[in-house]
Amino acid sequence: MGVNLVDTFSEFKNMKNIDRPTMVRVLEDVFRTLIKKKYGSDDNFDVIVNTNNGDLELWRVREIVHDGEVTDDRAQISVSEAMNIDDDHEIGEECYEQLFLEDFGRRSIMAARQTLISRIMELEKDEVFKRYNERVGDIIVGEVHQILKREILILDDATGTELVIPRNEMIKADFFRKGDIVKGVIRSVEMKNNNPVVIVSRTDPKFLEKLMEQEVPEIEDGLITIKKIVRIPGERAKVAVESYDDRIDPVGACVGMKGSRIHGIVRELKNENIDIVNFTANDTLFIQRALTPAKVTNIDIDYEDKKAAVYLDSDQVSLAIGKGGTNIKLASRLTGFEIDVYRNTDEFEVDDVDLDEFMDELEGWVIDALKGIGCDSARSVLDLSKEELLRRTDLEEETVDEVLRILASEFDEDSSK
Repeated sequence: MGVNLVDTFSEFKNMKNIDRPTMVRVLEDVFRTLIKKKYGSDDNFDVIVNTNNGDLELWRVREIVHDGEVTDDRAQISVSEAMNIDDDHEIGEECYEQLFLEDFGRRSIMAARQTLISRIMELEKDEVFKRYNERVGDIIVGEVHQILKREILILDDATGTELVIPRNEMIKADFFRKGDIVKGVIRSVEMKNNNPVVIVSRTDPKFLEKLMEQEVPEIEDGLITIKKIVRIPGERAKVAVESYDDRIDPVGACVGMKGSRIHGIVRELKNENIDIVNFTANDTLFIQRALTPAKVTNIDIDYEDKKAAVYLDSDQVSLAIGKGGTNIKLASRLTGFEIDVYRNTDEFEVDDVDLDEFMDELEGWVIDALKGIGCDSARSVLDLSKEELLRRTDLEEETVDEVLRILASEFDEDSSK
């Protein structure tokens, strides 16, 4: 029974990444608890643990007194009793009596073993929480261990610890099989049901930042700093960078020769389109750069409401908005300004139609609402997404759907003639 208990300690000692002093303290606590239950106190007992081989020694220490003068049997022992332990004992000395686990009884030993296992498991949980909590924001590489409905479980290559990637922390195009190697960033460490859960993310902007640090030495060396990253994972991202060395072009350094540095990151992020822009404190210039690849002709900024009216040629409007409005959404998040795009008023396409031509099909107040956001022609309205029209006007969704249908049909009819 005693061997089993010490073996339990040795087994956990070898398997778990817990330092020796902590292990010794735990083992001492367990056996002192065992002693207290049997003797009522552990004041006169020594617990000696050898962490190298798992050996354990328990000693009871009492002062030797004359026979009949024992007033506290916890701290004192009569000379005759002491001599039964060792013939050389004399009055006034300390009597060391070795105890053995078998002396405590099977039930007490099994309880102590269970306590020991429980304490070591708690220590391991604390160690896992502490270890990964200190690494929040770091890249992690693991192997897919299990695929569940709402998450996948991966094993950390370095420690073998099980980590979790929730589905909402995965890129839409992500598809993994058991055994695949996955890369992500440690987003957080949470305690659930008294167990540490390490959450790994592939959608967090920090993941893109860490990937860039790995690919661009100038970022790791501190010559280039990433000021801000905004992402729509798997679709598009915008990264503002700044160089502290005038000789270094931060955008060129991040992209690399013929895109060599950025291509690996794009592949890792499932072909996410990444725009790298030079950061500047000049808000007008920064908004202009943030709307890349569109070319802006003029910008009016309302600093009080944090809004920016951007004017572009008609062929640049769709570029500024981007597919599904992704470009303008990210530009707004990157700059901190709510950006509205307008087509230059002095430009009118040959095949465009003035909104006033639709007076028979659209009510006047609807046309006025569209003109109020700078749309004076059919194509200028169609250049904006449905979401953009709903956000910038007070029109109902049904009304916007009807407007887009009427205006689009005008050009469908022209093309069919």
